[in-house]
Amino acid sequence: MELRQLRTFEAVVRHRTVTDAAAALDRAPSSVSQQIRALEDALAVPLFVRGPKGMELTPAGERLRGWARTLLDIAEQAALDVRDRRRRLRLGALETLAGSHVPLVLTRLAERRPDIDVDVHSDRARQGLLTDVVAGRLDAALLLDAGEDLGGLGFPAPPEPLGFVDLDPVPLALVAAPTHPLAGRTALAPADLDHERLLVNVPECSFWMAGQRILGAGPERIRAGGVPVMRAWAEHGLGISLLPRFAVADSLRAGTLVQLDLALPDLSLRLVWREDRETLLPGLRDILYAAARP
Repeated sequence: MELRQLRTFEAVVRHRTVTDAAAALDRAPSSVSQQIRALEDALAVPLFVRGPKGMELTPAGERLRGWARTLLDIAEQAALDVRDRRRRLRLGALETLAGSHVPLVLTRLAERRPDIDVDVHSDRARQGLLTDVVAGRLDAALLLDAGEDLGGLGFPAPPEPLGFVDLDPVPLALVAAPTHPLAGRTALAPADLDHERLLVNVPECSFWMAGQRILGAGPERIRAGGVPVMRAWAEHGLGISLLPRFAVADSLRAGTLVQLDLALPDLSLRLVWREDRETLLPGLRDILYAAARP
């Protein structure tokens, strides 16, 4: 097996078609097909079959997927060591956190681990980040969660062995326009929100899940859009919204929104990684814990 064949194999797995993999690798489709055939010849087993959704892995291909990432990681670490190059951390983050929390994490890492460089990849979807961590395309990912276990917020956790550390609390705010009937009430309970219009995004959204966990099924869910849209609709009196406090701080200061008097638990800024990769990347846990609060 050659490393370039394994890189090509990973690209086809990720993009599902030879044409898309070729575009990602900046190669001709014929070159990608040739690399896959050469890899299959070297291993004497078929790795892909063509299915309705594109190139699908055979059982042998599924087994190779983990090995491919392991071998490419080892090769990368060896090259860095031989060249005496700085270690590079591949960090993923939800787009929601890219402007609010990622700079703080990068600052902590720069202060405490000046020996490493960090590449940041942002993604709108939590599942995309977890998939990349599981596949080894990311060393770790920042997301929002709650509870003592991964997925306590309400999303399914992958079966692979994932470790995590909670870096910071992320306070929530239930907000509404100043003219909303609930704006002047104190000591609200979740039952007081029954049948209220709760502005939400999609079920996969962290704040939709937080609303399910904290408010229950009482409020009427009104799909608005992402965080900026939910905030804007709330400012215009179209409903209430459960959002991270950092996303509505300016609106609260300006008086275009008010925070309703309902006790809310914090979410956690959670850093997730694949535990069984620590043997391939010695010191990974120490690097990631350097991003936590002192």
